[in-house]
Amino acid sequence: MPAVSSKLGLLAGIALGAVLAVIGATQTWVTLTLREGAAAVDQLVVTGHDLNASLSPLAIAVLAAALALTIAGRVFRWVLGALVALLGAGIVAVSYGVLAQPVTAASGRIAEITAISGDAQLDLITASEVTSWPWVTVAAGAALVLLGVLVLVLGGRWRRAGRKYESGAARTAAARGNEEHDRISDWEMLSGGEDPSEDASNEGPQNDQGSSRG
Repeated sequence: MPAVSSKLGLLAGIALGAVLAVIGATQTWVTLTLREGAAAVDQLVVTGHDLNASLSPLAIAVLAAALALTIAGRVFRWVLGALVALLGAGIVAVSYGVLAQPVTAASGRIAEITAISGDAQLDLITASEVTSWPWVTVAAGAALVLLGVLVLVLGGRWRRAGRKYESGAARTAAARGNEEHDRISDWEMLSGGEDPSEDASNEGPQNDQGSSRG
């Protein structure tokens, strides 16, 4: 039971961290105030995805890894645990890069609306403001790194959930096979002019007689 609980907790944590990173990527990360007349707008609002388009794919890949972990065998769990940790580290690196140099990270968007690139962009910016979303995404990525390491450590203790489903499926298939076999036997008896119901009723008294003789 403790192993199952830890598995559910880790998978839920990985999924939550990935979802948080996806949401964070769609939010406003940087707001730049432009010099008057530099562009058609006075302020440029930039989302995490605008700053680095790899954020969302990284987070979605983590979600896919969490899903695969639900049915993965022992060796594959270690591979997926390492993958989650690496993807989390990538999310941290991308997010922290924006925090370190927000104007440089937004240079592509600045060039789109001003047609100016390079160091000349710095003369167009009068103020810059970074929201809390990059920090939230950094925290989500760091949590994913930790959770990925925990999967590496604890994943070998998990029981493979697929075994339970496989055994259940096997029992169901066997029951269906027996039922189909009975139907075929009854049909053969009917084709031969015999009544299966009479055969079944005759078995009862014989068994009773056998038991009484004993």
